[in-house]
Amino acid sequence: MEKKQVVIVGAGISGLLACKYCLSKGFNPIVFESQADIGGVWAKTIKTTKLQSFKGAFQFSDFPWPSSVTEDFPTQQQLLNYLQSYATRYDLINHIQFRSLVKGIEYHGPSSPEIFPQGKWKVTVESCQSTKVHDADFVILCVGRFKDFPNIPEFAPGAGPEVFRGKVIHSMEYAAMDHERAEEFIKGKRVVVVGFQKQGLDIAMECSSVNGKENPCSIVYRNDRWKLPDFCPWGIPLSFLYFNRFSELLVHKPGEGFLLGLLATILSPLRWGISKLVETHIKRKIPLAKFDMVPKRSFSKDLRSGLVSVMPEDFFNRVETGSILLKKSPGFSFYEDGILIDGENKPTQADIVILATGFKGIQKLQNIFMSQDFRDFIAHSPDSRVPLYRECIPPRIPQVAIIGFSESISNLFTSEMRCRWVVELLDGKFKLPSIKEMEKDVSNWDEYMKESAGEYHQRSCITALDIWYNDQLCKDMGWNHRRKNGMWAELFEPYGPMDYIYPNP
Repeated sequence: MEKKQVVIVGAGISGLLACKYCLSKGFNPIVFESQADIGGVWAKTIKTTKLQSFKGAFQFSDFPWPSSVTEDFPTQQQLLNYLQSYATRYDLINHIQFRSLVKGIEYHGPSSPEIFPQGKWKVTVESCQSTKVHDADFVILCVGRFKDFPNIPEFAPGAGPEVFRGKVIHSMEYAAMDHERAEEFIKGKRVVVVGFQKQGLDIAMECSSVNGKENPCSIVYRNDRWKLPDFCPWGIPLSFLYFNRFSELLVHKPGEGFLLGLLATILSPLRWGISKLVETHIKRKIPLAKFDMVPKRSFSKDLRSGLVSVMPEDFFNRVETGSILLKKSPGFSFYEDGILIDGENKPTQADIVILATGFKGIQKLQNIFMSQDFRDFIAHSPDSRVPLYRECIPPRIPQVAIIGFSESISNLFTSEMRCRWVVELLDGKFKLPSIKEMEKDVSNWDEYMKESAGEYHQRSCITALDIWYNDQLCKDMGWNHRRKNGMWAELFEPYGPMDYIYPNP
């Protein structure tokens, strides 16, 4: 039987995995990458960027980190070297067309939404001043949600960047600079960083290192978030508190039965206690109370929302010595010489404002589709999640998978499981349920996301429910979902990539 022609968009981590597993089943994938090299969001980062996940959880199941990488949280360059070695080991580069920008994909085939048709996708690719259209039986979108489409705050007329005499850039532009150019760009300047997530913190630390107290870096942010000083609260590895089967018994899960739901309700005080245990450790290690930075939401809720990050080393020492200034406020506006922070009488003078305000990942994903109907399926309302069955398949868009769009504590680990699942689907090992059944499952996960993440449910974060999610993938593929030896290990040992190296342990 003739193998399907698979087109993969993006050569980041998810794209490499999709290519590798397609090749393992005898497919001949084509990968289109807009940049000149592999790596996706990791190809261009801030100089001090390091992995946020412990490397043991962020590795390929069949290709562990080399022994030469001794750090628990490798640098950007170490990660790129690791990805390059993986691509070389499995001969992936020969299947990637670099500097090839996918301008859009258009479906030609049966219009009935109640079948999984055998149509074709027309993939329009722009490269080297020419544009070509490629046919595909199946398209795997690995475009990521944290690059290319910056989220720029909106301002009232006369209060936006247009009135500011300095420079305003998005963090994406700063990360794209060569390290030497980035340092020269901020050197001797009064910099304001807007945003308190990982990229904003990293930029502020770089500005502090370059300029010191002479030109302190101001961080403007709206909400306090839990930041981890380490991954061992009170000497207990975080993985034993949140990433084993027992920890998942404490929470309500999408599609759970009566007994599991009852058990989660009974054990809810323990769930609360574990969250408080971690919170007290964090408050003991870093001076949140001193700077009025204790978050209102629980640690567990921030973790399940994908909002927890690692606090950079020496951050609060720099706050104490004045090379970093913290300014919490619901909003700000621009004036000629800087910004006006809501609630402050004195303006903040600045030469550069860097907006670490995130990305419009859903809009980016929508724009790939030429069909307005398909764009509407991706986001049918401004506050909706992208509806993906198994966080991979849009039920009403045929012959497409989207990998790497929802989040977890280790996106590499999660993307590998999803790529294996999609390729087993393409190889005929199982079939998708009806659209109605898929949408019912998506609805169950919607309810879970809204309960666990609240206003941040659009991030589609499965952190701390990874095992339950992977169980579903395993059952679909006909794998044994219980991967440990013995009941004790099954309940209390953390799960990671190496538990899934083989279809059945």
